[in-house]
Amino acid sequence: MKTITKTIIWITIFSIAMGFLETAVVVYIRALYYPAGFAFPMVIIDKNIMVTELFREAATIIMLVVAGIIAGRKPLEKFAFFIYSFAIWDIFYYVFLKMILNWPESFMTWDVLFFIPITWIGPVLAPIINSVTMIILALLIIYFTENKENPKLNFSEWSLLIIGSLVVIVSFTYEYAIFMMGTFSFGQILDAFNNPEVLKYATKFIPSNFKWLVFSTGVGMHLISISLFYFRQIKLKSANKSF
Repeated sequence: MKTITKTIIWITIFSIAMGFLETAVVVYIRALYYPAGFAFPMVIIDKNIMVTELFREAATIIMLVVAGIIAGRKPLEKFAFFIYSFAIWDIFYYVFLKMILNWPESFMTWDVLFFIPITWIGPVLAPIINSVTMIILALLIIYFTENKENPKLNFSEWSLLIIGSLVVIVSFTYEYAIFMMGTFSFGQILDAFNNPEVLKYATKFIPSNFKWLVFSTGVGMHLISISLFYFRQIKLKSANKSF
């Protein structure tokens, strides 16, 4: 138990540091392109900086995955440490933004979340909710693994997690995608950095209607999966004790 506690502490420290690094990059970008403070509509960013930002996002995810692989002992535990690290990173990204820029103004402030494969947009509260559910699942997996329960997510639980995640992604991308696809094809949107007209049109987008029902459906599927996993593990633990 002492070993796993130390691992969690070190992964937490690493993830908080990653969160600050993410914040620092955003502070620099906003100083360059949003000197009066970030707000929609978005401005056109230099192509080289935007491409660099895309690769930085990908590199960040790779680093979090690697941290999970190093910290975990079994495949499911590696996954648990990855989503735990991701969640802590995401939460502290907003904590540091608030400390440095006094932004966001509230949990309902709109933010650009990702650019891969298209722009993800939503109120700050939404990714924080996702992060909390990820932490809960991760800690449950780590707990049952540490107690020699050899936990596994069954087909139904994995299905709910994966489908729920896809539903959440739809909630983040739907409004922007509908706005853009009213004028351009999906292929043109994906190749926006080589099409000035697409970029110019994107600067007209102002989010106004986050799909909370869609988002809540996805989160609900996550919570059902977590509950099924938890109660199944408790039942297995009780059954093993009876023998």
